[in-house]
Amino acid sequence: MNPFPFSDDNKRYHTLAYHNRHTYGGRVYKATLDAHMSCPNKGGCIYCKDTYDSRTIEEQWRFECERIQKKDGNAKICVYFGVHTNTFCSAEKLAELLDCAKKLGAFSVSIATRADCIDEEKARILGNFSLPLTVELGLQTIHDKTAEFINRGHTFNDFLNGYEMLKSHNIRVCVHIINGLPDENRDMMIDTARVIGKLHPDGIKIHSLHVLRGTRLFELYQKEIYTPLERDEYIDIIAHQLELLPPETIIERVTGDGDKSLLAAPDWSADKIAVLGGLDKKMADLDTYQGRLFEDSYGDA
Repeated sequence: MNPFPFSDDNKRYHTLAYHNRHTYGGRVYKATLDAHMSCPNKGGCIYCKDTYDSRTIEEQWRFECERIQKKDGNAKICVYFGVHTNTFCSAEKLAELLDCAKKLGAFSVSIATRADCIDEEKARILGNFSLPLTVELGLQTIHDKTAEFINRGHTFNDFLNGYEMLKSHNIRVCVHIINGLPDENRDMMIDTARVIGKLHPDGIKIHSLHVLRGTRLFELYQKEIYTPLERDEYIDIIAHQLELLPPETIIERVTGDGDKSLLAAPDWSADKIAVLGGLDKKMADLDTYQGRLFEDSYGDA
């Protein structure tokens, strides 16, 4: 018997699919769009491979809608501005971007950004938006030493400032973290989940670190300075991270989708189904579930 309350299948964690079924009556599909933004982080994170879609937002939306509606003719579709830093612009341009999403006929909107590109005026604009909205806030790690090594360009304290600003405007926030960052051990990755859990984020996305050709991380990998996690290591870490997250936090992702044409390592990350199935089995074997060890107090963290 599954002991986890936010589940109606074999999942022992609070999936986005469960949330959408019980909130919106079914699946919500994401149409990932490039809003032609940039990034404040000169030089970029060492794992980042810059991309650019020359099509207009409207052209991208039509393409994505056609793709999604072939699967589900009655699909609810979320506009996901998921490329680059989508609040790295003026407040006026952010308002125009949100207005554009509304005119497209989106069911909801998700907007990916960084904490150091949030200010009070932008938070107010986001908080006043009329459609269901999520801000996807990249953190990656609570450890500033790691953040400096990967050239993240902001500290954990910067993240906290941006996060708290968004929450003060009642904005739904999904936090992104990455497992397998250089020089981070298992305990450090689990600590990231423990500390973030105490913030009670609305959602969290957990990614494995992908080595993409053409990045500085790929150079470290080629020189055998960086070694990716093995699949079983990754699954074990996630299982223990989930134990430390509050049960109401929605787990929007437990493994990422790297560009297969650029992916150098780890090979196993291309097999998403195997990772998901492996996590289900691991949590059942451990007889554990999301939130089992959650403590709602910072203590010495």
